[in-house]
Amino acid sequence: MSMSALAEDIDVQTAKQFWGVQFEELEYRYSDNDEDLGSWDGDAFYGTDELKVRWLTKGEYDIDEQAYEQLENQLVLQTPISTFFDAKAGVRFDTPEGPDRTYAVLGVAGLAPYWFEIDASLYVGDDGKTSSEIDAEYELLFTNRLILTLGLDTTISFSEDKEIGIGRGLASTELGARLSYDVVDRAFSPYIGIVNERKYGDTEDMAKASGDSTDDWYAVIGAKVMF
Repeated sequence: MSMSALAEDIDVQTAKQFWGVQFEELEYRYSDNDEDLGSWDGDAFYGTDELKVRWLTKGEYDIDEQAYEQLENQLVLQTPISTFFDAKAGVRFDTPEGPDRTYAVLGVAGLAPYWFEIDASLYVGDDGKTSSEIDAEYELLFTNRLILTLGLDTTISFSEDKEIGIGRGLASTELGARLSYDVVDRAFSPYIGIVNERKYGDTEDMAKASGDSTDDWYAVIGAKVMF
């Protein structure tokens, strides 16, 4: 085989494409004020080790009201920038309670020291409305199959958007603890857990003025799914 043919063969192997679908959260939530929700957080990806396209989706569906409380979709390109972190850029589409919103997305995702999984994003929307979101997750292994996952999702807004009930500053947090058991490796892992959703500052004041709850606790049951 010639050197040029060998180089081409190596390039083909290096650029091998792959795909996958996973849901880190696919769950039913029951709150301390008798609210029933379906909730999910997942993504699908296709590409190579050097560049992949990802569709990320998450939301909450009010089972009693038969309406979405939150629906968010992102389409991003992702590429490595270091051994442990990727950069991502793309667009986000939101269907909140109120007018729809579209944002440009720029962020990083990867594994921080002490095995914390970090996903940090900056969102720039219409009229320069800007916010950021930081997700941090840590897995505590009791056994190879029994795992406690601790997660914190923090949203900070740098501008006010009254139409969708977002104030400037720390807007909200979601704190969760989920105990899962890997039935089929990491492909199917049912879990139980608790989640706290809380609003702060001007966002909290807007929610109170609208008669909405600002601090909710949920019991959750669901599964992590990967294929």
